[in-house]
Amino acid sequence: MISVIVIGAGNVGSHLVKAFESSEKINLIQWYIRDKKSIVGPTKEIELCNNLNNLKLADIYIIAINDKAIEELSKQLPFENRLVVHTSGSVALKKLDMKHKRGVFYPLQTFSKNSDLKFSEIPFCIETMDKEDSDQLKTLATYMGSPSYMINTEQRQALHLSAVFINNFSNQLYRIAHELTDYKSVNFDVLKPLILETARKVQLMSPYNAQTGPAKRNDYVTINHHLRNLESHPEYQSLYKQLTNSIKTTHGLKKL
Repeated sequence: MISVIVIGAGNVGSHLVKAFESSEKINLIQWYIRDKKSIVGPTKEIELCNNLNNLKLADIYIIAINDKAIEELSKQLPFENRLVVHTSGSVALKKLDMKHKRGVFYPLQTFSKNSDLKFSEIPFCIETMDKEDSDQLKTLATYMGSPSYMINTEQRQALHLSAVFINNFSNQLYRIAHELTDYKSVNFDVLKPLILETARKVQLMSPYNAQTGPAKRNDYVTINHHLRNLESHPEYQSLYKQLTNSIKTTHGLKKL
């Protein structure tokens, strides 16, 4: 049995609490929150705390808060030489106060409070100063049913950057597509099978080999037609050109 305290009630913290509550091998000692209104769902069986000085003894303290606040909060923790980890993909391990045993427990996934997630499909990237601490974090991931990977700070930050391209930027492209279909009174749902198939293909082949479309096949007739259709959306027209040229460069074709 591993005992944990979660610090933070944002998207990541809320999902971690759900996962810990559902595991028979994890004892959620406390959940530190500043405002009860930020919690979504029942909390009757969870001991809530809003004062850092009242935090109890636990094997692992998990800081799941805004990246900018991690360093300062770790300094405010009223104890030392306990395993304190953050869940950020970009914050360096050394940003945690040196009085702690420091680590990172980074779940590589996108989190929204009301979404249903399977932790068996969420990899945790682990980074620690000592092997004993990494073993404990790997055990915690195992108790959650999650795969885990030992990585260093540079690798984790590269993964986080890649995740921004895969998730945040692609989602913005979905939003633009949604706007364009709405503009012509077309139901965006028609595109959802394409979204799923695009994601499925990269499970089976490399993104390089999965690439299709007018840029890849050097179809200037279609490209120019698309650019004309985007004349009333100059920002999207510019983005279309940039992405088209990026694909062309990748596949050794002449840019626009």
